[in-house]
Amino acid sequence: MKDSPSSGPQPDGDAPSPHTWSGRFSEPVDELVKRYTASVGFDRRLAEFDIQGSLAHARMLHEVGVLSAADLADIERGMQKLLTDIRAGRFEWSIELEDVHLNIERRLTDLVGGAGKRLHTGRSRNDQVATDVRLWLRTAIDDIAGLLRDLQIRLVDLAEEHADTVMPGFTHLQVAQPVTFGHHLMAYFEMLERDRERLADCRRRVNRLPLGAAALAGTTYPIDRARVAQLLGFEAVAENSLDAVSDRDFGIEFCACAALTMTHLSRLSEELILWMSPRFGFVMLADRYCTGSSIMPQKKNPDVPELVRGKTGRVNGHLVSLLTLMKGQPLAYNKDNQEDKEPLFDTADTLCDTLRVFAGMMSGITVNAAAMRAAAAEGFATATDLADYLVRKGLPFREAHEAVARAVRTAAGQGKDLAELTLEELQRFSALVGEDVFAALTLEGSLAARDHVGGTAPRQVREAVERARRRLSA
Repeated sequence: MKDSPSSGPQPDGDAPSPHTWSGRFSEPVDELVKRYTASVGFDRRLAEFDIQGSLAHARMLHEVGVLSAADLADIERGMQKLLTDIRAGRFEWSIELEDVHLNIERRLTDLVGGAGKRLHTGRSRNDQVATDVRLWLRTAIDDIAGLLRDLQIRLVDLAEEHADTVMPGFTHLQVAQPVTFGHHLMAYFEMLERDRERLADCRRRVNRLPLGAAALAGTTYPIDRARVAQLLGFEAVAENSLDAVSDRDFGIEFCACAALTMTHLSRLSEELILWMSPRFGFVMLADRYCTGSSIMPQKKNPDVPELVRGKTGRVNGHLVSLLTLMKGQPLAYNKDNQEDKEPLFDTADTLCDTLRVFAGMMSGITVNAAAMRAAAAEGFATATDLADYLVRKGLPFREAHEAVARAVRTAAGQGKDLAELTLEELQRFSALVGEDVFAALTLEGSLAARDHVGGTAPRQVREAVERARRRLSA
């Protein structure tokens, strides 16, 4: 996208040449260059936002006395026609006109004549595209925030249903301590809640108006940027004209937020893939979220979570792409910035699709509570509880740790769990062990003992669910 300088009122006349800048050049653009530099193939999705921005700009120009009432009326009438045609798929896009902005401006001029030529007064395509992208991204963020909330609701509902369902908690993918499935799911709720908070904070910086910066230095016309911001719902104006047209950190920040959200979904995807395997057997995904094998008739493959895991790399790549795009650019606008849109658009599309499919997938999950409980009973998950029991009896923790480690080694040698050792066997490792030790070694006892905010006790899981519902309804 090249600079298109601010232009004053122009007389009616012949239709403009395809390029607004062509009067400066003595030969036409090479056909390959034309295709190579055109962006209308992907930036046409900004069309409705371009129209929004143009209408606000036109109304402001009229209010400050630069545009006549008749011209404003013609522009509004023409833009309504264009909007209707675009939504109906009747608008004919031309690569000859490079981008979405010139396509719309040219068609508007065809419809309303001189008023269409005067619309560009006091602006450049540089501040125009920066405004369009921010308008589009603001809407995308709002959509994504809603989709995040939908997925969080699914997680909270499932967590409440399984507040008492025992499963092994893992570190290093080894059985560590018992937790509940509800507690495990609420960990992902918290991750996604931080993602929503990040997006809301990112939106504040997206929601600043570049329009009025013109090509890079502002304009000589008596524009009212605050009025345009008000008309378009921006919270503030970009304070520096150079920064306004060349800044893309709002897009980079969004992609960073998206990459984090995808990373969280990828982690849950990895667990679903593991849990669905026969070696775990913890969950089963609905058939509509799986596929089979062309050769192995028994297969039920978790393709959706696998693709989420794979698409996370795609979104991460877009973040790196945008960072790399900007790292060597001098002020102000450069053609490089045309390359910001495809990664930005694809990031938003990928995240939206992922959130939609994930919410549906979590609604159709079947939980095998018996398999989870059986796995929690393996791997000496209550060993820490035995150490804590001995500490409460007066043994220093390091000594308790050593005693329990020896008990685990003995039980492992016998193919037993700690709870399956006799009282006499346990007392060999510490004389402090009494009849009450077995209450500490049960899975339910282990869970109930962690009865504090953030703990895995079923009562705490239910309270966490209630807090989460209040946050989602705020």
